[in-house]
Amino acid sequence: MLDQPVPDFALPATGNQTFSLSQARGTVLALYFYPKDNTPGCTTEAGEFRDLHAQFLRAGCAVYGISRDSMKSHEGFKARLKLPFELLSDAEEAACALFGVIRQKLLYGKPVRGIERSTFVIDADGVLRREWRGVKAPGHAAEVLEFVKSLQGKK
Repeated sequence: MLDQPVPDFALPATGNQTFSLSQARGTVLALYFYPKDNTPGCTTEAGEFRDLHAQFLRAGCAVYGISRDSMKSHEGFKARLKLPFELLSDAEEAACALFGVIRQKLLYGKPVRGIERSTFVIDADGVLRREWRGVKAPGHAAEVLEFVKSLQGKK
């Protein structure tokens, strides 16, 4: 899928909104998929995207977090962490399937099906320009920001 247009999709978003890829055309997007609201790694990752959010905006990039959690869970997580960006609920796993982020994982020694922490940068034309899979949360948002900044020189 790298260097290919990403098919359109729409998901419910916090703030009683709906996100659609086609409506976001014209803006660089950082879509980060994470396993679950209010867990340690996901809290770290969201906090780092929050802390760098102004720099993402200056680089012309909108940030969205995506998980299978409910909108109620997302609204609470967003408020608790004071996130300045929207969270998208993919309860039906439509975007998860599109980006291939559902994996069998081990949780306390038991196999579970869940989201593999992954991030995708889509350019203003809707083309996937970079992907990170199996991400470790600490420092990841800064790595994504550096890549987004590198896109500015390629316009």
